[in-house]
Amino acid sequence: MKKITIAKGDGIGPEIMDATLRIITAAGAEIEIEEIEVGEKVYLSGNTAGIAPSAWDSIRNTKVFLKAPITTPQGGGYKSLNVTTRKFLGLYANVRPCKSLHPFVRTKHPEMDVVIIRENEEDLYAGIEHQQTDEVVQCLKVISRPGCERIVRYAFEYAKQYGRKKVTCFTKDNIMKQTDGLFHQVFDEIAAEYPEIENEHWIIDIGAAKLADTPEAFDVIVMPNLYGDVLSDVAAQIAGSVGLAGSANIGETCAMFEAIHGSAPRRAGQNMANPSGLLQGAILMLNHIGQNHVAEKVQNAWLKTIEDGIHTYDIFKEGISKQKVGTKEFADAVIANLGKRPSQLPSVTYENGRSINIPKYQRKAQAKKDLLGVDVFVQWPGTDPAELAEKVKAIAHEGVKLSMITNRGIKVWPDGFSETFCTDHWRCRFKTDNDRVMNKEEIIALLTKATQNNIDTIKTENLYAFNGQPAFSLGQGQ
Repeated sequence: MKKITIAKGDGIGPEIMDATLRIITAAGAEIEIEEIEVGEKVYLSGNTAGIAPSAWDSIRNTKVFLKAPITTPQGGGYKSLNVTTRKFLGLYANVRPCKSLHPFVRTKHPEMDVVIIRENEEDLYAGIEHQQTDEVVQCLKVISRPGCERIVRYAFEYAKQYGRKKVTCFTKDNIMKQTDGLFHQVFDEIAAEYPEIENEHWIIDIGAAKLADTPEAFDVIVMPNLYGDVLSDVAAQIAGSVGLAGSANIGETCAMFEAIHGSAPRRAGQNMANPSGLLQGAILMLNHIGQNHVAEKVQNAWLKTIEDGIHTYDIFKEGISKQKVGTKEFADAVIANLGKRPSQLPSVTYENGRSINIPKYQRKAQAKKDLLGVDVFVQWPGTDPAELAEKVKAIAHEGVKLSMITNRGIKVWPDGFSETFCTDHWRCRFKTDNDRVMNKEEIIALLTKATQNNIDTIKTENLYAFNGQPAFSLGQGQ
């Protein structure tokens, strides 16, 4: 008997959770349920996190969390509980299977069978944002080697365990050479350890176009957080419906399972909602906790129900569907089909299913790190980069000189174009003569002189080389 934590959530959440639990318990799931309250009611009680400390204790104790959709109140001050849970519990891998149910659920891609594996904790979702000037705000894209290694290795281990033949990586490293470049580099390193699995890399824009047009060309796709968030919904929708998809959020010790759709408050209490998304999340959960025979029984019964044309309103189509049913009736139909397998849709076998364990990250030896310069960001209301250059040159000192000014990443001095539009946010790059190593006292001296000269500095970014390789971007146009 495995103890799990559940939350019935908001909107349609309680209805689809009840349906899901009825199905999996009827199938023989050996679970003991501990229920917690999360979501809108908790938010509106004054808890801006949407979850109480006692609820965290339950999840950390059971280590398995089955969550129905929740409502995050609109307005400032409320943080996404999904993002919070993933980060607090280290749920680094988001897994979303997206498979066509053709011809019983309408799709333009009848052969689609793709699993999206998305890094879940970092990238732009680190949530580090600042307004820096009147005109410019910044969001930091944080990519770490441990984050890349864990998610990429998880993708290959998933492919290995579930008999998948290929893992594809999507990045934009032709533009973001440091961040996405690291993700791609780690992908290539780890792919070499799995010679039996085909690997490939696509630039995200053409890769997304190919996924939308020819999803059958892909098998497992691994991506940084933002790309994965967008394309996992795209993949679910083109497979048939976002409402049919569930996801797993996997960490080293805890895991969370959920539907990928929202709480749909307009449909609450009407016995209309499709419980399939949450049921798919529960099937992923059953595999995770080692109850593979139950997961297999539920999945095949669900497939048989879909095949029988017993559909909720969201996927009901005249000429394809045979009976439109409500939430409870759909669950009854799945329960009646337990022990049966579909005859047209491929049935599933989960005999090899188990929790995927990734070894803990082993920190590498520290590289030799040399400080080669500094970018000093300033707010300045003017429009002529040459005028700014003359002002900023005044803070340079012997051995350190202004080498470049950019605006929104575009080089505007020296040799900039008058056509380039400039905001009030300028990056002024200082480097040493003959590329000698700089010391941090020289940066302090620059900032001190900037203050003395009434130059409004916003922030600095140190320019490093690691093991002799410069590790910072050039200005666009250099």
